[in-house]
Amino acid sequence: DHGVVRKGLRFLLSQDPSIEIAGEAEDGREAVRLAAELQPSIVIMDIAMPQLNGLDAAAQITKSNPKIAVIVLSMYSDEEFLIRALTAGAKGYLLKDSADADVLRAVHAVAQGRTFFTPSIAHTLLEDYMRRLQQEGIQDSYDLLTDREREVLQLLAEGRSNKDVAALLGLSIHTVDTHRTNFMQKLGLHNTAEIVIYAMRKKIIS
Repeated sequence: DHGVVRKGLRFLLSQDPSIEIAGEAEDGREAVRLAAELQPSIVIMDIAMPQLNGLDAAAQITKSNPKIAVIVLSMYSDEEFLIRALTAGAKGYLLKDSADADVLRAVHAVAQGRTFFTPSIAHTLLEDYMRRLQQEGIQDSYDLLTDREREVLQLLAEGRSNKDVAALLGLSIHTVDTHRTNFMQKLGLHNTAEIVIYAMRKKIIS
């Protein structure tokens, strides 16, 4: 919603000739309307937006058109906001203080169907995960997974659909779904957001 931030982002993105800037919005409702009208490949969305906050706007955009990849721009590095962003359908999560260094890498990553997170977030999540393991005195649950379950976990964490995973691994969609159910039970995961968080903690994705 801040014009100076949008101007800075526009400048950074305009340095890459492969990127075309389709439009700008200064509030969440306008972002939803423009996304429907312009059908961009990628939306960079701030969390704190007038009229409709960025996470709810992101959820509406991705629900309306799952092909649009949303990158959330945030000042919050804690897990709560990351989970909320992933639940809203975000494919990337950038911290504002490192956006100038990461925004082009993030855009290219999500354009290729991958996820992207500010590196410091992945590091923080890994430290938190290791601390929890030590406190609970448990072994690494990743060792419980079969090779195929690990493959499916990584591909899903990268943002691929069950159908895409099935095609890549030469499996049926039902088999992929079974592997997904099995590893989620073993790891105590409940949804896609938690799968992505787990994969980031384990450095399976970056």
